[in-house]
Amino acid sequence: MKKINKLAKGCMVLVSAAMLASCTDSFLEQDPLSFYNPGNTYTTESGLRSAMAMCDLGLKEMLMDGNSNLLPIASVYFMSDIGLYAKTDATNRQDDFANKLTPTSGMKGGGDENAMSRFWDRGWVSIKFANTVLSYVDQVESLDEKTRNEYKGRAYFHRAYGYYHQALLFGDIPLVTKIIEVPKQNYKSTSKEAIFQMLVHDLEFAVKNVPAQKDMPYMGTVNQEACMQLLIKCYLVIGEYKKAEEMATDLINNHGLALMEQSFGTFVPSGSPETWNVERNVIWDLHRGDNVTAAANKETIMPILNFDSQSFIGYPLMRAMCVHWSNGDIIDPHKLGSPTYNWARNNGSYSKELDWLRLLGRGIGCFRTSHHYNKTIWNYDGEEDTQDLRHNRNVGNWVEMTDIKYNRPNSDFYGKNMQLYATEDYITEKDTVLAGTLLCKDTIRSWYPIPLYKVYIVDESASENMGANQFNGATKGTKCSNGNLYLFRLAETYLLRAEAKFYQGNTSGAAEDVNAVRRRANAKKMFTTVTIGDIADERARELYLEEWRQPELTRISWCLARSGKPDEWGDTYDLATWDKQTGTDLNGGSYWYKRCTRYSLYNRGPIFSKVMLNYQVAKHNMFWPVPNSAITANIGAQLRQNYGYDGYDDTVPMFTNWEEAVADEETTK
Repeated sequence: MKKINKLAKGCMVLVSAAMLASCTDSFLEQDPLSFYNPGNTYTTESGLRSAMAMCDLGLKEMLMDGNSNLLPIASVYFMSDIGLYAKTDATNRQDDFANKLTPTSGMKGGGDENAMSRFWDRGWVSIKFANTVLSYVDQVESLDEKTRNEYKGRAYFHRAYGYYHQALLFGDIPLVTKIIEVPKQNYKSTSKEAIFQMLVHDLEFAVKNVPAQKDMPYMGTVNQEACMQLLIKCYLVIGEYKKAEEMATDLINNHGLALMEQSFGTFVPSGSPETWNVERNVIWDLHRGDNVTAAANKETIMPILNFDSQSFIGYPLMRAMCVHWSNGDIIDPHKLGSPTYNWARNNGSYSKELDWLRLLGRGIGCFRTSHHYNKTIWNYDGEEDTQDLRHNRNVGNWVEMTDIKYNRPNSDFYGKNMQLYATEDYITEKDTVLAGTLLCKDTIRSWYPIPLYKVYIVDESASENMGANQFNGATKGTKCSNGNLYLFRLAETYLLRAEAKFYQGNTSGAAEDVNAVRRRANAKKMFTTVTIGDIADERARELYLEEWRQPELTRISWCLARSGKPDEWGDTYDLATWDKQTGTDLNGGSYWYKRCTRYSLYNRGPIFSKVMLNYQVAKHNMFWPVPNSAITANIGAQLRQNYGYDGYDDTVPMFTNWEEAVADEETTK
């Protein structure tokens, strides 16, 4: 394993408990001492290191918080082309966003406190830590200019990462770039265009001043390559497509990075090889936490570390995101409920040949993938690509529901593959099951495939307990599970360069970059030219649960409008109106809206799956509403609400120049 940033991990411990107490719903509160160990000050390098460590920790906390029901990462997939909220037993289901998503709703569902509103709160916390470094770094007299600029560059990255997602989720928002010494409640909104202009300015500084990974003694904190990757995305947003292409080419060719094409690192077998064997392959190895930071892994640009007890956060990925397979909503063809069960290993009914629990985890299906992700993007000209390692059942990377076998001994179908429909009549004095009978009462939550290579994590806590029947993912027992993730890896760089080429009209060049990713995955079809739909689909195939899907689709929607290039249906978009439309009809709307309504179940009418569901998005839901609580707290000026939501007023002034917004931070009236 590459050397990990142990200093950063230690700093996290010093301040993490106090920081958690300081997290607030309002970005207006800017008191750095509320989350820092009073034994130090920010005018020392140790203080800066602690604040920077909290910035690094924030990258992880944006995506995980230990909640066992609904991970934060799921919230950026709900309103997308490749997934849906699936917790059908929740009292406040997140299905009808067109009507439920409001400035006062809190955007919470089913009692899960880490839903959409959490991103607003957590995003400002990350920005606050970065601003703490930037506000104090010049006061640390012991730093030479090179070291001072490294701190600034890393802080710029963290602030840019926070604002990148805040602006793509919440649109025109306040610009906060420093720790305010006097309480300020007269913020004005800043246009997302101006914010991205600032991000480019800051990240260009970061790229020049943050060391490359090869020049760093450890990994796990911001390096030059991560700054480049984020800058590429920001270049795309502001229309600097040539610069984006050139920087992507530099990152691909000149930084010792490469797509991994052969098996490497530590082989982590499936949770139950006797039940479902995984034949070792590069895609499986690539996504094991142990290998994210392996010295042999040349594809990692920057990891998110989550394996050490000092800063570990539970990441129950298998529980929250995998199908709810062990429940009474699935019956066998002879009407036995729960014919597939999550047996503990010390139970008399346990069979190691039918141990689906340790293989799939005890999924509860809070999020489900769409038909487009499950089927459509793997089909070309009517032929399913089963050799693509990302969709390959033969090597074990992908599991269909019909691969799972009934494992309750009193089922007549014990040891046989599960069926969605009965294939023959079964008639007795007590029961009748006719051929064609649906054998799953809840096909939203309890019947969809599992991309095992992406979700499997060795649950260390459950593994050491023979009575455990809740294998959930990255948990903490006497030792922590390895829940390392990628923040950025090189495969996305190829797909970003493909976008940059596409917007410049070079569709064949874009196809070459898409093919580089596909070739590594052993995909069957190679492209000679691509549409933006091909690139977006490849992002779905390659970056599932890595990219923030809704913000990335919003970014692509913006890029299409700016570039004037058509989507896969031949439609073009107007930069003046791409984000100013509402309604739930299927005419018009942004590229994000079209993918949601054409590739997923949105706006197709009510669906009954155990309960009545009405998956709807409105065109304006591309951006989430600014919480009303933030607007009312800002009593000295009016913040803008996003188009389509209650309170929207186009006459409310906002900054369209980021320098002016920064200068205004000094005013309090």
